[in-house]
Amino acid sequence: MGNSYAGQLKTTRFEEVLHNSIEASLRSSSLVPRPVFSQLYLEAEQQLSALEGRGCAVDNEDEEEEGEGGPEPTCPPNACQVHPPPEGCCTVDGFCQAGKDLRLVSLSSEPIDVPAGFLLVGAKSPSLPDHLLVCAVDKRFLPDDNGHNALLGFSGNCVGCGKKGFCYFTEFSNHINLKLTTQPKKQKHLKYYLVRNAQGALTKGPLICWKGSEFRSRQTSANTCSGSLFLPSESSGPLAAFSSEPVPGATPSIPMGAQQAGPASEHPSLAAAVGPAVLNGKDSPKHQQLVKNDLSAMPRPSALGILSNSGPPKKRHKGWSPESPSAADAGYSQGGGNRAKCESAGMSCVPQVGLVGPASVTFPAVASGEPVSVPDNLLQICKAKPVIFKGKYDSHGNFPYLCGNLNDVVVSPLLYTCYQNSQSISRAYEQCGASAVQPISEEMQLLLTVYYLVQLAADQVPLMEDLEQIFLRSWRESHLTEIRQYQQAPPQPCPPAPSAAAPVTSAQLPWLAGLAASSCNDSVHVIECTYSLAEGLSEMFRLLIEGKLAKTNYVVIVRACRSPAIDSCVAVTGKYQARILSESLLTPAEYQKEVSYELVTGKVDSLGAFFSTLCPEGDIDTLLDKFHQENQGHIPSSLTASSVPKSASLDVGGAPVCTSYNLEPHHIRPFQLAVAQKLLSHVCSIADSSTQNLDLGSFEKVDFLICIPPSEVTYQQTLFHVWHSGVLLELGLEKEHMTKQRVEQYVLKLDAEAQTKFKSFLQNSFQNPHTLFVLIHDHAHWDLVSAVHNLYAQSDPAVGLVDRLLNCREVKEAPNIVTLHVTSFPYALQTQHTLISPYNEIHWPASYSNGVDLYPENKKYFGLSEFIESTLSGHSLPLLRYDSSFEAMVTALGKRFPRLHSAVIRTFVLVQHYAAAMMAVSGLSQMKDYTSVETLEITQNLINAPKQCPCGHGLMVLLRVPCLPLAAVAYERLAHVRARLALEEHFEIILGNPSSGITVGKHFVKQLKMWQKIEAAEWRPQTYLELEGLPCILIFSGTDPHGESLPRSLRYCDLRLINSSCLVRTALEQELGLAAYFVSNEVPLEKGARHEPLESDAEKLSSTDNEDEELVTEGSTSEKRSPVKRERSRSHDSASSSLSSKASSSALCGESSAQPGAPSQGERARSPQLCGPLEEARAPGERQRPQASRGPPSVISRHSPGLASQPDPGPRASQKSVQVSVTPSSSQLSSSGSSPSSVAPVAGALIPQASQCSMTKACRQPPVVFLPKLVYDMVTATDSSGLPKAASLLPSHSVVWASSFRPLLSKTMTSTEQSLYYRQWTVPRPSHMDYGNRAEGRVDGFHPRRLLLSGPPQIGKTGAYLQFLSILSRMLIRLTEVDVYDEEEINIHLREESDWHYLQLSDPWPDLELFKKLPFDYIIHDPKYEDASLICSHLRSIKSEDGGVSRKPEELHARRQTARMRLSKYAAYNTYHHCEQCHQYLGFHPRCQLYESTLHAFAFSYSVLGEEVRLHFIIPKSKEHHFVFSQPGGQLESMRLPLVTDKSHEYIKSPTFTPTTGRHEHGLFNLFHAMDGASHLHVLVVKEYEMAIYKKYWPNHIMLVLPSIFNSAGVGAAHFLIKELSYHNLELERNRQEELGIKPQDIWPFIVISDDSCVMWNVVDIDCGGERSREFSWSERNVSLKHVMQHIEASPNITHYALIGMRKWSSKTGSGEVREPFSRCHVHDFIVLNVDLTQNVQYNQNRFMCDDVDFNLRVHSAGLLLCRFNRFSVMKKQIAVGGHRSFHITSKVSDNPVAIVPAQYICAPDSKHTFLAAPAQLLLEKFLQHHSHRFFPLSLKNHSHPVLSVDCYLNLGSQISVCYVSSRPHSQNISCSDFAFSGLLLYLCDSFVGASFLKKFHFLKGATLCVICQDRNSLRQTVVRLELEDEWQFRLRDEFQTANAKEDRPLFFLTGRHI
Repeated sequence: MGNSYAGQLKTTRFEEVLHNSIEASLRSSSLVPRPVFSQLYLEAEQQLSALEGRGCAVDNEDEEEEGEGGPEPTCPPNACQVHPPPEGCCTVDGFCQAGKDLRLVSLSSEPIDVPAGFLLVGAKSPSLPDHLLVCAVDKRFLPDDNGHNALLGFSGNCVGCGKKGFCYFTEFSNHINLKLTTQPKKQKHLKYYLVRNAQGALTKGPLICWKGSEFRSRQTSANTCSGSLFLPSESSGPLAAFSSEPVPGATPSIPMGAQQAGPASEHPSLAAAVGPAVLNGKDSPKHQQLVKNDLSAMPRPSALGILSNSGPPKKRHKGWSPESPSAADAGYSQGGGNRAKCESAGMSCVPQVGLVGPASVTFPAVASGEPVSVPDNLLQICKAKPVIFKGKYDSHGNFPYLCGNLNDVVVSPLLYTCYQNSQSISRAYEQCGASAVQPISEEMQLLLTVYYLVQLAADQVPLMEDLEQIFLRSWRESHLTEIRQYQQAPPQPCPPAPSAAAPVTSAQLPWLAGLAASSCNDSVHVIECTYSLAEGLSEMFRLLIEGKLAKTNYVVIVRACRSPAIDSCVAVTGKYQARILSESLLTPAEYQKEVSYELVTGKVDSLGAFFSTLCPEGDIDTLLDKFHQENQGHIPSSLTASSVPKSASLDVGGAPVCTSYNLEPHHIRPFQLAVAQKLLSHVCSIADSSTQNLDLGSFEKVDFLICIPPSEVTYQQTLFHVWHSGVLLELGLEKEHMTKQRVEQYVLKLDAEAQTKFKSFLQNSFQNPHTLFVLIHDHAHWDLVSAVHNLYAQSDPAVGLVDRLLNCREVKEAPNIVTLHVTSFPYALQTQHTLISPYNEIHWPASYSNGVDLYPENKKYFGLSEFIESTLSGHSLPLLRYDSSFEAMVTALGKRFPRLHSAVIRTFVLVQHYAAAMMAVSGLSQMKDYTSVETLEITQNLINAPKQCPCGHGLMVLLRVPCLPLAAVAYERLAHVRARLALEEHFEIILGNPSSGITVGKHFVKQLKMWQKIEAAEWRPQTYLELEGLPCILIFSGTDPHGESLPRSLRYCDLRLINSSCLVRTALEQELGLAAYFVSNEVPLEKGARHEPLESDAEKLSSTDNEDEELVTEGSTSEKRSPVKRERSRSHDSASSSLSSKASSSALCGESSAQPGAPSQGERARSPQLCGPLEEARAPGERQRPQASRGPPSVISRHSPGLASQPDPGPRASQKSVQVSVTPSSSQLSSSGSSPSSVAPVAGALIPQASQCSMTKACRQPPVVFLPKLVYDMVTATDSSGLPKAASLLPSHSVVWASSFRPLLSKTMTSTEQSLYYRQWTVPRPSHMDYGNRAEGRVDGFHPRRLLLSGPPQIGKTGAYLQFLSILSRMLIRLTEVDVYDEEEINIHLREESDWHYLQLSDPWPDLELFKKLPFDYIIHDPKYEDASLICSHLRSIKSEDGGVSRKPEELHARRQTARMRLSKYAAYNTYHHCEQCHQYLGFHPRCQLYESTLHAFAFSYSVLGEEVRLHFIIPKSKEHHFVFSQPGGQLESMRLPLVTDKSHEYIKSPTFTPTTGRHEHGLFNLFHAMDGASHLHVLVVKEYEMAIYKKYWPNHIMLVLPSIFNSAGVGAAHFLIKELSYHNLELERNRQEELGIKPQDIWPFIVISDDSCVMWNVVDIDCGGERSREFSWSERNVSLKHVMQHIEASPNITHYALIGMRKWSSKTGSGEVREPFSRCHVHDFIVLNVDLTQNVQYNQNRFMCDDVDFNLRVHSAGLLLCRFNRFSVMKKQIAVGGHRSFHITSKVSDNPVAIVPAQYICAPDSKHTFLAAPAQLLLEKFLQHHSHRFFPLSLKNHSHPVLSVDCYLNLGSQISVCYVSSRPHSQNISCSDFAFSGLLLYLCDSFVGASFLKKFHFLKGATLCVICQDRNSLRQTVVRLELEDEWQFRLRDEFQTANAKEDRPLFFLTGRHI
């Protein structure tokens, strides 16, 4: 980019060019040498490329030189004759002829006197290869880093004997005894620079880079610069592409490098900074690349070094080669770098008095100690207050004292601070050991400053950030090699820091600065002074008064003589720059004060008087009065259109209705939901972390408080959002009919009354520890003032309020308060001291990722980046614009009224423009010339839009006036003009003041109520959103916007009055955020708003785009943007633009806003193709309107030609009056053939016929934004990283950069990376509330319960956080809720109709005698067995075929019904529950040592298993008291059992056993709350392979570990072992306690076997009308398991019951089920088992399913009692993992998990069927469940002929009924004499089953038999023993086996048919 820029400095170094030129002239009489400057400017780039290739390191500066001068350079002698050494002299190697040691090792710590301009170098002697000899050589005879610029010849001194003046190297080499045999050459022998390291020792430094020799890198440079990048400024075209590496974040805006040809001193670092002509090190390809980029980007000031010899070379150097042109090497002393850093940073306008200057000066005006007098009439003459930036000044730290007219100057320390910061850069490298990396020198800083100022455009303002970047870039370029070396290798010896006594000659710096400034057309003037800055300031004031600096914007004053330090200051004298800078130095409070003062004292009257002189017809007010009188009684025809139809539509019931107006329903968008979920996951991660900072499990509900800034509109808006979101109802905080007062409890306006409300919030949080309070701090960037450092805390309680409330100790320490900061501009909360962890930041997600639309929405967010994009070329209608004519007028008035603040001038000018535009639109067409095109466009569209809608909907114009007094002035003036023009009913003017609500006139309130269908008589709009569709000007005041949202009818966002000096990122983005908008996605917005042309043609035809009408407005605004962009930008309001460039006529038709006529519409119809470049075709015929803007005509020409379309003013006015009409009728277009369509102002013609409401476009187009030029340039320029320049500004007023040495923000950074960037590079100011955070003692300083949500303005953050509250509440409820099975009991209609019922309804316990008479109900009622076989008990019970409800097969596996229940305080919990109370119970208690438990073996023999059973107990230390151990030895003997007679209520007598598998996390084993804290014995029964994982999760639970043979067994095995173990233990306890005298029958015989999913227990309370009454009422409540168990255990005669259980809970339970308190039926899930009575009844250890039904039937048939307490119920939680689901049936052979269907579970014996890896019993049960009809075909749906099942119950599927009989003698069986069975099932039958037993039963003919045995052998034996072949027919093919391999012991079955 930069290379083609005319007049740029090329890369050749200045010295080189200069010396080449001089040398050429000395050498040749004939040749006319090229002038130096033409070489500098125009020389081709070859050197550059050569340079890049060669890459010699830049010699940044030579360290030792302290002065210049030194002996005259000499030409080399011809001689190669080596003279013999004089007699008697020393000839020892390493010593000089005088005998002094020259070896580096000897001299390294010696002080050596080096004359000014000389350097110490190391010479290599061939005879001493390991040593260097120290020599002092005049640096002019040494090369720079490129091998250039060494003068021929030699000048050196001997450091040993001190002899000086060696003019020939030969002579010198003899003196130091080099003993050479060849011609001595300095290039060959002077090898290294010598430098002092950190300890002051002299060491070998970098190689001297003789041309052609290997490159050398200089190790140190004394100049450290802080900001190297010259940032290209907005207008600096060439520079704009810059640095490929992200250089720290300054605002790269102004290319310092310059277009001037100034001699960029020979300073390399300058070279580096201003155009990296000199590279540091060819060793890095990346760097070369970087350099290429930079070079191309930079205007190369080529001469970058500072001449150390100020005059031309001596004649004797006539023979210079062009290669070594300059004697002045780049390495001139940077010594200044460490010198006096500037001194006081205080910003007093009057520096301290009594400073003593150096000595009296000859300059007549001022003696050095005297004050400098500021001339009295300075402001009148200069038209602006000069701003003096202190630079480097006075070694004593004193700036000259100013006296006199001090009000007319401003003194600032900003530049001094910038210099200071840039001196501190090298600290960043101290940790690398780079102590010698020196800061940039002061001279260099000053020179770079001059370069920077020189290249600033006339309308640019210098930025300190740019300068810092330039310093940094320069420093980096000069140190790249060293930095790289320090990073890669151990530090090498470094040169000493330059001594303070190395001045630059008095001529040098001013001369170079002057040279730099010489090309800039006087915009920078350099004043050199001899003794003190006072004389320079005095001289400057003199020149200002004499008017000699009229064209000068900057005066640089330098004093650089006779003392080591230079003094300097920079005065800004340009009127534009000085005004902006001086105003930017005011704090917001001072700014408000200044403006108020000017308004109160009447200073502004002069401005009003001036305006009145502008109008040729006289004062505007006079014109207005005249107009008012003329039009009293009738409204101008141009306006009637809007009012007449409108009023009709208001009053008449059948008024036309506009379809465009629809207030959108509130709904959550996908983005908001995504953000809410991200917030939730962050809260969960805080809770999940090990820090225990948030215990979500302990909260039952959510409450919240939203804190917002003190803006009434924001307050009402937030109330509205909270109300309509329904969040209060969802959180259960309010009931259905809540009042507004109730909602106000949840929103806190941070004003004077806030403290009381906040205290009650804190109190509330303290009183409700189980409520999680979310404290939401919305608009969180607003008030960050620290309460501690606040000086005015006492006087103004509002200052520091946020800090006092939100950061108070109570909030920080409350464990139930989570703070959420919400903001669009989080930068000030992302500092080094922030309280918010980076992990707790949530950023609004990007809508696209890798081109995929992540959250499809029907609206597209249009924010800052899209606005900027709309300004790029190719976009027909930029939405960001500036108004050049307005800016020109402001600038002109600024010069005329220098004492007025520019905010006052800008406001008055803009108000005047609006007033003139209103008058022009109302018919006073001559006023068009007194407004700008932009303002006219806005006003026309504002007034005309309502006429295009049958309901009168219009558009909103936002006029931003930050200063309250000025806003009031603007409001009064505009309201006055509106009244005089009789426009009060056409549009409203609203003054938006943060501290008060909105006031809208009655007429408009009536309209709004009608549009929004509001009935309430008292309703008034309270938020800007409620002004939807109201034509109005909203004057938006207040220093900052406070988050107010604006309606979709906002069409223009006029920000021309924002304080353009507020150049910080937050302030800028906050103002631009006002325009952020959602546009409809349905109409694709081609890159921005342009192309509205997408409207359908028909629509176009029919509509008059109000905005199209835009009249003159059309061509206007954008024109102003920078020249490049101007062409396309025609201001055409973007909306109107609905065709982005409606056809020409339309455009100008717009002019007459009528556009009505056919032609215009026709054109419009065609318009799409006119878009883009063609728009210029818009109305070629029209005359350009010369005064379109106040500026010179050129301004207009910038509008695209379309502008021409504006007809000339006179007619225009009239047209305007017509504007409205849509009828094609008479088009009176006065000026311009091209717009025949304008319509005559005939009132009748004005009724819009096919108009288009402005609201239609509103949803498709974002508003048009007008900005001040300065801000526009800042926003649209990009820095080197590709980001808008505004992004690299200081992020907020309340923070400062941690260092100038920071990289630039990069375009590719995500929000998270930006946050980390600001966290690293910014620190809060002392006034910031986070300032003291690091001092709190915590290393990280982050608050654990604090989150930050950031997202673009107006994108929907409020909706997102309200949604977050909802889902957080739902999650907490979910944490306290559980899904429990909720199913009706099945087979109710099959219940036994017995004569006996248990009718004593109020009995708490069953009466044994009564209970025995109850019949047993065989039918299964548990809904989980819905697909199980019915059990027939009585013929009567089976009514018919359909007696069994059979579900459709597809329903069988349908999801079981569940209900969500809130966990009560008596629930059982899984491992996720943590609370204080049960920590100890779970073993996570400090006093409980984790995992401290012992393993005990316990063995008993059991005959059925045929072997001894060996079980293991894991017993935690805390539970050992439940067991008995042998003494000594500690062997486990038994588990203690209580006595039947014990009545204690402190514990539960029955041990509880819970068999479990696969549910170590999810099993409900925490019974602490369920038992209500009562002591109980709870044993988990686990499989061996799961022992470790269960022990890990439940370290404090007793485990019973099953033997390994049961690893693949089902629940039957666990139940079997539990029961057998318990019986064995009962025996042991009886024996043990018998010895203590206790009877065996007194030992408690019950145990509880509970499922691992039992979660809660309930009791039914019955209220009976009377003892026998049939009437009763009942209710169910939750109770503890302790209550249930103690009630059951207290039952009288309890030991007579074998099994006790309870109902399964169901919400559908009817009174019939609870009417009878007890039932004799099946019990499941939670049973109390009497192990004594059931000693001889076993569970079947092989069973997987229905083992409880099987056991119940055995117990009943054994004559024992099963009792179900119907008044108790158990709730079972749905757990999706573990349990029986953990059995997967897979193929044993193949690895691929192919689904295996149940039909494949059996096969023919000896077949090649695939064997399955599953227990045989499981395969059998599964097969019978699904395919038993293959064995029992007659039984299918044949319930009157069940299958006879002997001694077992197997589930044969729901369509087959079974009849259970027991073969045991004396067992209770049903009478089977009436049954004819359809099948017989014999499963593993034992010896009790005999042939005679079977003969009792009758079977149908064709009934089937199935015999199941362990092996084929026993199968045959069974057939023989039972004599089955007598009645049953068997075939060989009827034999089957389960699909198991032989080693897995398959089960075999044989089937047969009854004969």
